[in-house]
Amino acid sequence: MSDAALYSATLGRTHHRFADLKDVLAKASPRKAGDELAGLAARSAAEREAARLCLSELPLTLFLQDLLIPYEDDEVTRLIVDSHDAAAFAPVSGLSVGQFRDWLLSDAATPEALRALAPGLTPEMVAAVCKLMRNQDLVLVARKCEVITRFRTTLGRRGHFSTRLQPNHPTDDLRGILASTLDGLMFGAGDAVIGVNPALDNVDACVRLLTMLDDLRQGLGAPIQTCVLTHVTNTLQAIERGAPVDLVFQSVAGAQGANAGFGIDLALLTEAHEAAQSLGRGSLFADGQRGQNVMYFETGQGSALSSGTHAGLDQQTAEARAYAVARAYSPLLVNTVVGFIGPEYLYDGKQIVRAGLEDHFCGKLLGLPMGCDICYTNHAEADSDDMDGLLTLLAAAGVTFIMGVPGADDIMLGYQSTSFHDAWYVRSVFGFPPAPEFAAWLEGTGITREGRLQLPPAGSPLREQLRQLGAG
Repeated sequence: MSDAALYSATLGRTHHRFADLKDVLAKASPRKAGDELAGLAARSAAEREAARLCLSELPLTLFLQDLLIPYEDDEVTRLIVDSHDAAAFAPVSGLSVGQFRDWLLSDAATPEALRALAPGLTPEMVAAVCKLMRNQDLVLVARKCEVITRFRTTLGRRGHFSTRLQPNHPTDDLRGILASTLDGLMFGAGDAVIGVNPALDNVDACVRLLTMLDDLRQGLGAPIQTCVLTHVTNTLQAIERGAPVDLVFQSVAGAQGANAGFGIDLALLTEAHEAAQSLGRGSLFADGQRGQNVMYFETGQGSALSSGTHAGLDQQTAEARAYAVARAYSPLLVNTVVGFIGPEYLYDGKQIVRAGLEDHFCGKLLGLPMGCDICYTNHAEADSDDMDGLLTLLAAAGVTFIMGVPGADDIMLGYQSTSFHDAWYVRSVFGFPPAPEFAAWLEGTGITREGRLQLPPAGSPLREQLRQLGAG
């Protein structure tokens, strides 16, 4: 079959032709401001449906042959092709994209089957099937995917729900960060990570923050991991200085050029991964294995388009390819900062909700421990009600973690996210406890009693920290 016949569809009395596989994927996407800004989106609802019809009939094997970015031009493409597990792919290798959707929604797609399948799927395959799914489909399939990772806590277990405690401060004031951290711990937040975005992105600031957070961790005897979300090169220098580095953070993208814009390549990520693992700072678990998931990656639809490094891909497909980079390093955490870039890429609450569900679905299907920063900027056509809806949908979909920001308002980064109270809402409504090691610590310190929040008793390490903070 010729490309002209392959990439075409008849809808009603109109025959629609698409330039290539990239064009089909872009025009099959739900409406997104970023795709429209880049001139990639369907020109009408009819053209979008024709693209979806065309996409539904394409064989999954086509994505192993018709590479969206040439193999010789892009190291992310080479990673995707070279790491593809043909044996894992075999059970669905004879399916079209539409048939794959039907299989994912069927009872045959058990958690065990999806776990075994993950290494055989490419980002382009999961991006394609995602475009054929309703929001409820994305929730249903993602909920079946269980991805477990460990460092000092065990994350991703079915029926559990974790939070990143995000105590940012506009001047990196250590007392301000400590106050926000203690506030979050009192709400039972922080079992995924206590992660600070530094206002001063340099090695000295990184070491100072890491040392303060690790001193707090040890003083409280808390089973937590900490992270300063600085550039990977700063973290490598911090390791060389002997700083207490638990996790290595980096923003990643789905194309070599986009990653170059972040100042990274795969060789640098490999160096950082090996350096962090060599520290052996993870807990020794009951099975005798040490927690060795040491990477924390962030992504977000629109990042590659905003820098002009998307290689002609629509923003959701470009985002899915970023998950191939993350998957190569067995991370502890991955999260899509879904509404952070702004309305130029996700215009309103509806587009943010859709993108959050898409990203979570694609990441989970590829075998990643996906979280979501459920967020929006103040100039987007969105509000906290939209975020409540996405929070509830993602909780139903089995999201690994969300953000816990004091008051849901990040005063350093200047955007709206989710609060400690929002996380407790999920735990109350769905009955999802935090990571088991952290839940036991909360009970042991008196922050919770039988899973319910309470003020820890006088003389406890947390109350002493609060007393010292007030006295200082």
